[in-house]
Amino acid sequence: MTNKRRVLLVNGEYYHVLNRTIASEEVFISNREFKRAVDLLNYYRFRQEISFSKFKILSHEDKSLYLRRMQIPQNLLVEVYSFAIMPEHYHLLLKQLNDDGIKIFISNFQNGFAKYYNARNERDGSLFKSPFRAKLITSDEKFLHVSRYIHLNPVTSYILEFKDLGTYPYTSFPYYLGYKKDNLVNTDFITRIFGNNKKYAEFVENQVDYQRKLRKIKSFILE
Repeated sequence: MTNKRRVLLVNGEYYHVLNRTIASEEVFISNREFKRAVDLLNYYRFRQEISFSKFKILSHEDKSLYLRRMQIPQNLLVEVYSFAIMPEHYHLLLKQLNDDGIKIFISNFQNGFAKYYNARNERDGSLFKSPFRAKLITSDEKFLHVSRYIHLNPVTSYILEFKDLGTYPYTSFPYYLGYKKDNLVNTDFITRIFGNNKKYAEFVENQVDYQRKLRKIKSFILE
């Protein structure tokens, strides 16, 4: 299996999706950018008729009416199980629900953020590499390990310590601890396997040292 987007994206299957910015430009660098990215993930997981920027300028009443009409099961493109927004890349663990769902979702997310970022920084041109990378998840065991790997990204990169990960809003880990409760992230599958949030948190924490060492090893080799 390659990591290129030539991987066949099939309804009902699970994928680890990754993309980086061009030239590794750090674009997710402030709370404002991080929040915008998470808002875009939440908005574009559904098929939409208007862009997020146009949605933002609607009245409160019109926003509610629009979301009520669009956020229905038939319009859900992907299910999000894990995410991590890093300064120059992102990770997502997704299930595709509709034809071309992942492709549409990623395109809308990246284009929406690029337009926002370019406007704020008087910048033109593409922001993310093309194509994005996707890898099929072929077992429950791999699903759990990928979820843990994604959640530990900020810890592995020494952005923060594990003790702070539960309240760090730019991964999905707070959803698994019950600190965030909107419906962006589907936590049911993993929680059902472990039985409770504490056991999953222990599963994630047990990998911290190994994942940091692995990162150091990779820095000495070419891939």
